[in-house]
Amino acid sequence: MPLIIITSEAVAKEYLAYLDERNISWIACGKERINLAKAMEILAEEFGVKRLGIVGGGTINAGFLNEGLLDEISILLAPGIDGRKGMTAVFDGLPMETEPISLKLKNVAQYDSGALWLQYQTR
Repeated sequence: MPLIIITSEAVAKEYLAYLDERNISWIACGKERINLAKAMEILAEEFGVKRLGIVGGGTINAGFLNEGLLDEISILLAPGIDGRKGMTAVFDGLPMETEPISLKLKNVAQYDSGALWLQYQTR
């Protein structure tokens, strides 16, 4: 299975050499921060990626959401609570002035374990 690393242009040249030695493809776009929209464009045009799953933490999820790059949100709720201090939300780090983003419920699946799988459309 091919691997592709996405990073900003501020990445250390030694790290890129490390990836090259292991035949791992990489995309460096954005001066200090990754330009997510440009990275997705490169993935589509250069690597033929048509569908992508983002399995990240709150910050990366919010970055993709904020850039309008998500067309579906898939959330699996388990029957348990983790309220430890410092644990990020599913989407975290957007500016306070950001308006809430409306979602449209596409599907709900309930499992014997008590888990729920919620699928939402963003647009």
